[in-house]
Order: sequence, then structure tokens, then C-alpha cells
Amino acid sequence: MEVRYRISSDHEGQELRRFMKGKREFSSALWKRVKWNGKVLINGEAIHNARTVLHTGDEVILSWSEENEVVPSDIPLSIVYEDGDILVVDKGPGMIIHPTSREAHDTLVNGVAGYFLKNHEDAGIHPVYRLDRNTTGLVVVAKSAMGQYELSRSHDCIYRQYVALVSDRVEPAEGTIEEPIGRKPGSIVEWMVRSDGKWAATEYRVLASCDTASLLLIHLRSGRTHQIRVHFSFLGHPLLGDDLYGGPLDLMKRQALHALSVSFRHPGRGEMVKLSAPLPADMTEVIQKLWGSLDVLKEV
Repeated sequence: MEVRYRISSDHEGQELRRFMKGKREFSSALWKRVKWNGKVLINGEAIHNARTVLHTGDEVILSWSEENEVVPSDIPLSIVYEDGDILVVDKGPGMIIHPTSREAHDTLVNGVAGYFLKNHEDAGIHPVYRLDRNTTGLVVVAKSAMGQYELSRSHDCIYRQYVALVSDRVEPAEGTIEEPIGRKPGSIVEWMVRSDGKWAATEYRVLASCDTASLLLIHLRSGRTHQIRVHFSFLGHPLLGDDLYGGPLDLMKRQALHALSVSFRHPGRGEMVKLSAPLPADMTEVIQKLWGSLDVLKEV
């Protein structure tokens, strides 16, 4: 990966480290990676001192490798979109995003590594956000650390919508759940609403409801672990199939949650990208069983 900057008169006499600190596309972690494992050239000369003073007209070139240690696996991927900067995958149930041990080779990043290897593409693998193992839908993967940072530097960089099936009839028909979330004491897996947790807000709209379940369109205003699952369990409407948070298992065998759509400004071209992924078969079967057809999804 290579990035070039031409120094303007506004930065005359500024130290290199200060100049880079002002570049929003460069996280501190990426800057450290370049300093220790990459190259910094000023007017073609290798620089090793971050305090080097810059002058008007200088050309600064930063380069680094996007190599990773992920073991490639031949895993079928449902690719929704791809270009030189990003890859967007429609993830199925039962797959985690990152390996949890060196022996794990069946994750999304392993599959992406295998896909890149097959296509002879030398790219990084940087998921911009995570989905739980049994949550389906769109995952955006940046092909560079800089692209990942640009897409994830604040939560509103990406607008995501989910479809969920929760238990019972949800009222009111739309609203925002604003409750802090923290880890459940004594558990390494569960999270809960707790007063000393981190701020979290979940917007929802009811698309259809009956005494058994409600079909919801959801937008996250924050990105806490298990946020949708925790918030609706807290309201007394756990997701269908979510046995961790008290959801019933008679209609779904996994949490009924799907990352339906994603919108973001492209990190390379600056234009808006909007993508969607169809609901998986198990969720559509439940919707048809409860409401007779998929017409309730017309508004999404």
C-alpha cells in the first residue's frame, strides 16, 4: 500500500509526526505500523526520524505491506460487491468473523484469504465491524488498514439496517431504546443493560406483529456487543431463537437477526455506496408462517 502527499505552504516548517497526526485517514496504529514496518520517503530519501521538518513542495511517500498471517481456506463466499478498496460479503449463519485460535480456519477472514489467494490478489483483510456467529447478512471488509480506519473512525460512517424477529407484540410501533450496556457479572459471553455500561441506542420500527412475534426494521446508533439482542431482551421481547437471552426456540434455531443493508461513503472514491442482502430462508419461512406472505417486507 502506498500513499503520497504534497506539502502545501500551510504546513511549512511542520514536523512529519504533526503532519501525519492531522491526517484523519491515518489512525495512530497505522502510523506506527508505517514507522516500524514500512517506509517513509521525503523527496525520494528514506526518513527514520518522525521529527523531520517539512517544507513547502516536499513529496512525502508512505508505503507498507498489507500482508497478514491468516490461513487461507477454500470456503464458499457470497460476494455482494467488490472493488480495489473493499469487499462486501453476505455472511451465512454459523460463521464467526475472526479466528479465535491459531487452529481455527473456518472463519470469514480465512475464507476471504482463500478467495484472495485464488484470485492472486495481494490485499489486506480488515472487517469494518463484526456480526455474531449466527447473525446473517452484510459484512464490509476493507482491503487496507487505512480504508478500515476511514470507514470505522466513527459509528455514523456506516448506516446499517437489520431485520429481526422478536417475541410477542412490540409496542409502541416505533421508538428508540437508549440503555447502557456492559458485561454481565460472572460471564465471559453475556452482556446486559446496566447503569455503569457504555451508552447504546437502538432505533426500531415494527413492520408486522401478532401475539407470537413482531417483525422489526432496526438501525443501530451505536455498536455495542450483542446490542440488539440485549436491548430487546431487556424490553421483554428477546429475539426468536436466541437461547442466550431467553428467546423461544420453537420457530427459529438461531437468533432471528439479519444485517439487511449498508450505506457508506466509499473510502477511495468518496461516492455513496448502498447495498442489500436478501433475508435467509429460515427467516422468510417464519415470516410466511406467521403473516401468510412476504408482503410485510415491502417497506424495506
